[in-house]
Amino acid sequence: MSVDDILGGGFMDEEDDDEDMGSEGEASDDEGGEDDDDNQSFASVDDLDDGEAHLVELSKLAEKDPEFYKYLQENDRELLDFNLETAGAQDDDSNDEQEGAEEDETMEEEDVTPILTTAVLKKWQKALLEQRSLRALRKLLLAFRSAAHMNEDGQVLAWTIDSSAVYNKLVRTTLKYTPVILEHHVPYKTLADGKFKGPSQSPKQKTLQKIVLSYFHNVIHILSQLTDNDTMELAVTESAKIIPYIVTSRKAVKLYLKKCLELWSSAEDNIRIAAFLAIRRLASSSDESIMDMVLKGTYLSLVRACKSTSAHNLPSINLMKNSASEIFCLDHATAYQHAFGYVRQLAIHLRNSMKVKTKEAYKQVYNWQYVHCVDFWSIVLGRACDTEAQKERGGEESDLKPLIYPLVQVSLGAIKLISNSRSYPFHLHIIRSLIHVAKHTQTYIPIPPYILPIITSTLAPSTRPKASTLRPLDFEVQIRAPQQYLKTRVYAEGLVEESSFLLAEWLATRSVQASIAFPEITVPLVVMLRKAVKTAKASSNSLGKDVGAVKGLVERIEDSARWVEQKRSTVTFAPGKLSEVDDWQVALKVEDSPMGKYVKVQRKTREKRRKLVEKARHGEDEILED
Repeated sequence: MSVDDILGGGFMDEEDDDEDMGSEGEASDDEGGEDDDDNQSFASVDDLDDGEAHLVELSKLAEKDPEFYKYLQENDRELLDFNLETAGAQDDDSNDEQEGAEEDETMEEEDVTPILTTAVLKKWQKALLEQRSLRALRKLLLAFRSAAHMNEDGQVLAWTIDSSAVYNKLVRTTLKYTPVILEHHVPYKTLADGKFKGPSQSPKQKTLQKIVLSYFHNVIHILSQLTDNDTMELAVTESAKIIPYIVTSRKAVKLYLKKCLELWSSAEDNIRIAAFLAIRRLASSSDESIMDMVLKGTYLSLVRACKSTSAHNLPSINLMKNSASEIFCLDHATAYQHAFGYVRQLAIHLRNSMKVKTKEAYKQVYNWQYVHCVDFWSIVLGRACDTEAQKERGGEESDLKPLIYPLVQVSLGAIKLISNSRSYPFHLHIIRSLIHVAKHTQTYIPIPPYILPIITSTLAPSTRPKASTLRPLDFEVQIRAPQQYLKTRVYAEGLVEESSFLLAEWLATRSVQASIAFPEITVPLVVMLRKAVKTAKASSNSLGKDVGAVKGLVERIEDSARWVEQKRSTVTFAPGKLSEVDDWQVALKVEDSPMGKYVKVQRKTREKRRKLVEKARHGEDEILED
């Protein structure tokens, strides 16, 4: 089996869900899907009593919905300048609608589709703004359907659109006005926990349900046609406001989620963020089955997107991992069920690779998808089990905390699978993820046994490193060193530098640096590093620059050990007083330690270098500036 087959196997398969939901989705289609004849579905809106419609004062509109009011100021200023004294008179409006109906009948008799003009759009906009007219909304949505299917064969459309300006204005007007009108006539409920509940059942709600679902399907359809980023972002943002009205239709939810996941994993950054907000809106539904669909779809989309990694798509993958982790932290109990299964799947890949021990079996673990999955769960656990977040919850532990141990064991097992120098970049990726967990959850993870072999073997190689003109290896986008880098000076320097920094990062975490036993913890480290430095100096194959870097790290470790010894010299409690020991460790400011200051400087230096490399990659002249 290939990596894709394994990662998509078993409980990750989406086909089961489709089969289970088939009958339910068909029932939803019959109840509220997009009918063959939209005109018939929309016609029932005319039977609603529009006597409740009233003139909305602009001052109240600005207060209740400032975003919508701002949109009107920017795009339809003339609608805000109407005469308030005559705005309430509906006779002309009724006459206009009657005349329009007669014109429609005449057009149907002549079998000629009317052409949509700006004047007609203005008339609908004014009726929507002044009276929250459902008849005007019906006409607007019929025109929107014509815009969505205008270039398709076999479609019976209510309007012909022959102008790009009218098309853009129609699309933007429909997207902005529809949520406002629906909120006015059939408001939904927002619960105390931030979730929402659909509007209560009423004759008006049942009548509007059909046209809302039809409109929503048209929005999904038009998202595949739009090419303008601003309009696409607007379509995703405004369609998310309609979600409370369509959650009862499983087919609409699945189609919309699929489209949003597609945009979230492949579009421009602004559209990615808008799609993520729409996905999070779906996850805020009180329907638990929708939350399950969102969690599963989000993770599988992430796995597919990170199949290969380069300097160009790494920022996008990091954006996906960070945003997806937020969704998994919305409901820890529900997320645990999914996270447990996916972490277990990583363990199964590792077990199979350890049993078979072939090149193909190793590829099940040594690939980008495995690396990013481990890193993703590290981000999720770091966010969910963060000590500060736990304090905000009143000290209540997260339901995801029991997954820290299995994730750490799987990660350490993956490091031990292959130990040659070519696989060191993979090891550093896994170690970086574990340090993230240790930093945020204050969990002690024994990292040095997996970093020290990299440092010691690189400082004292069996053969003298070859000089090379290769550029330094970017460890962020490599999990396996290219063949030409092996046994070269540039590769050895990069390994020692990266390993030393990660070791310093681990030592600076609160679970290590704030430990009252820090001086004793670092004794084996200092002994091994000093021995490696001494061996390297005695060897003619050593690298002077790397020896100096490791020697500087040893000095910082010893300084931090003396700093902790000085702090604990004034304690009056015995080691058995664990509660007092914990209080002492919590009160210790690790950022003021020599190791904390050293890591802070190293981070700034690395960030500056990263920015310079990024500028060079984009060909900017600022690379030469200091």
